[in-house]
Amino acid sequence: MSNLPKGDPVALIVGGGPGVSASCARLFCAHGMTVAIAARNPDKAVLQSLATQHGVKNYACDASNPTSVEHLFTQVSEELGPPTLVVHNIDGRSPDVFRKPITEVDPDLVLSTLQNSSFSAFLVGQQAARAMQPLPTNDKGKKGTIIFTNASAAFKGYPLSGAFAMASHGKAGLAESMARELMPSGIHIAHVPIDAAIGWTQDDGTRKHRLAGTTVDDNMADPDRIAETYLHLHKQHRSTWAYEVILRPWVENW
Repeated sequence: MSNLPKGDPVALIVGGGPGVSASCARLFCAHGMTVAIAARNPDKAVLQSLATQHGVKNYACDASNPTSVEHLFTQVSEELGPPTLVVHNIDGRSPDVFRKPITEVDPDLVLSTLQNSSFSAFLVGQQAARAMQPLPTNDKGKKGTIIFTNASAAFKGYPLSGAFAMASHGKAGLAESMARELMPSGIHIAHVPIDAAIGWTQDDGTRKHRLAGTTVDDNMADPDRIAETYLHLHKQHRSTWAYEVILRPWVENW
């Protein structure tokens, strides 16, 4: 794996979709970064559109598989350069694991949720740290940024969703441990629980969420604004690095 920058700074987003990942990709590209997105299916329409319109590089990766994640970082580092911004944007949730009493939920679905969320975050965080640690610090004394997207289940265990609470709490614990370990060496770790439905812009110009409906008066989180927060975290001065930023719309009842 090459540890020498090849040109523009490289951002790697793990977990590709039309919401936060797509918004981050567009914004990072606009700020002069070379952007890679990893997904199980890199041929999905939104990723192909990002490649065509913004020059995003798409990679296939099963983020719950150690070999696949290691191969992803090797590919990206060799082809683009080592990433200095990595976003883990997978929560691992499955509709079938929600709204079921603890006595009835399928253990296999619970295990799958953990593998695709907290275990996946560990694999990506480990490889990101390995890629960034050998890098020289920049003129701001920094080597890179690792951002973990999470949900309100990171700090609230809701009824009928024990598996998701386990996964989200695990991801939060991982991020905190990594922050304490890696920030003194110049790697900024940020944990971002999003306490909201995320409504992204559809082809007709409206912002919608598949379960929460159409946005009204900014009642849902806007992925473009989330991306701005992520970019701000990446650009923060090390004297005031934020570890955790909880995002919620102004109408959220918490």
